Amino acid sequence: MRLQTLALNPKPSERESNRRMNRPASLHIRGGRIVDPSSGRDEIADLWIDGDRIVDTPEHGKSTHQIDANQCIVMAGGIDLHTHIGGGKLSIARAILGRELADDPDQTYLMTAAQTASRYLDMGYTTCFEPAVIPVNARAAHAEMADVRGIDTGGYCLLGNEDALLAMIADNVDQSVINAYVATMVMATQCLAVKVVNPGGINAFKFNARMMDVDTPHPTYGVTPGKIIRTLARAVDEIGLAHPLHVHCSNLGVPGNVDSTLATVKAADGHRLHLTHAQFHSYGKSDAGMSSAAAVLAHVVNTHPNLTIDVGQIMFGQTVTISADSMHQYDNLPFAKPRKGVIADVECEAGCGVVPFRYRKRRFVHALQWAIGLELFLMIDDPNRVFLTTDHPNGGPFTSYPHLIRLLGDRTFRNVALAEIDSEAADSSQLSGIDREYSIAEIATLTRSAPAHILGLHDRGNLKIGSLADVVIYSSATNLEKQFESPQHVIRRGALVRGPSGINQESLNAVPQTTIKADLAIDLSPFSKALPYLNRFSSVPLDCLKISDEEMTTIIGSNPQGYRGQKQ
Repeated sequence: MRLQTLALNPKPSERESNRRMNRPASLHIRGGRIVDPSSGRDEIADLWIDGDRIVDTPEHGKSTHQIDANQCIVMAGGIDLHTHIGGGKLSIARAILGRELADDPDQTYLMTAAQTASRYLDMGYTTCFEPAVIPVNARAAHAEMADVRGIDTGGYCLLGNEDALLAMIADNVDQSVINAYVATMVMATQCLAVKVVNPGGINAFKFNARMMDVDTPHPTYGVTPGKIIRTLARAVDEIGLAHPLHVHCSNLGVPGNVDSTLATVKAADGHRLHLTHAQFHSYGKSDAGMSSAAAVLAHVVNTHPNLTIDVGQIMFGQTVTISADSMHQYDNLPFAKPRKGVIADVECEAGCGVVPFRYRKRRFVHALQWAIGLELFLMIDDPNRVFLTTDHPNGGPFTSYPHLIRLLGDRTFRNVALAEIDSEAADSSQLSGIDREYSIAEIATLTRSAPAHILGLHDRGNLKIGSLADVVIYSSATNLEKQFESPQHVIRRGALVRGPSGINQESLNAVPQTTIKADLAIDLSPFSKALPYLNRFSSVPLDCLKISDEEMTTIIGSNPQGYRGQKQ
């Protein structure tokens, strides 16, 4: 592939002309293989960009610049719907691992915001979501994400363990009050979706509970995790959020926890549910202590259209686990590597656990976890309902995505990797008998079109006319890993930010920093009945909790962009 007339550093006259138009130059991508599952396209064709949008043809009939994409694959920018890139837990992790980070400058599991943005762009990802924004820490989380320059970001509001909500559920307040409360918290925190972690369990941990299953009553409020899930899932549907309730199930990492995962699905009572880092919740029991239950969960996903998952694939090597699930991070402290960690309570709302960890391919449990994640990917039939994540950094760094893609798309490579892990884990896995290989179109689905659809992002994750010109051009390579680890060109909102000769810092700086949030239009009058609960339990008054659009733009430094859900 060669760059024809598009230079990474255009002439001053061209730069000034583009500034006057307040848009990037028009661009013609010629002869590439357009892979866009959202429109059913997999064909050799041209793509036109004018300003920051994909167009049929430029307004003036011809492009300012051209890229010859012969022998290349053209996709929309990647979307990561679950990656921990903002919030206090990262600061804590950096604090306790300062020496280790200094000794290993090439590590990728705990990067700075600038490094995070650069590495995502290096792989062709243009939109990423922090899945655990605690309301009292929302400002700090958005401020950290605003420093991930060049990447559009968003967050999921963390609910389900705050005393105010548990008390309301215990008092059987009307669902309309819960709905107004959930909508108010999502809008106040400038978030897109709702996340629940170990429903009720984090709060119960503060009352000295050390285990809580889906049907276990809370030691103080008496509500069960199942009721919390059902109440929040209904609220998410009724207020019109595009993304289902994003659930970190009970009993993370516990052998036999697939029973809790299935009970969670049942508790949703038919409402939409997204199970996150499902690999950590797909364990059976065996004489060895743990077995794979991936086939069980895959069958449930395949037969329940209200259900989606992301995998949370583990990748071998050093990382750090960071989670609001203080109950189960407390259990993980004895396994910390290096031997240090932090377990903390967060006001009356959530928790925080930071535990360094090293996954080893010759350890039975670690190797089995690796195999379980791949089994989930390969056993779930529809790539629109399973999403590529490592729960960065919990299962491994997001920089390992190209390697993971090759494992999914190259059976021979996968079998070689299987032969290198603990032999007992390999023998107990079904991987060797799975022939499936992900196609290029399926890879585009689970990294582009499917996450855009489930998040309600109609103008990205696709190459349709009128969509944002977030476009990635991958050149041909000897294998999938090499192909996806380093695109030939990355275009952000019509501006070339990565090319064969490197980074175009000027174009990157010109890309507007954007926070993606929910735009809700519902009756909030029932919230008056929720306010007494907030006033009683919350350490931060609602007026102080709220983040306005003006504050986002002028102080935090990111422009909020609202998206309506599908059920307004």
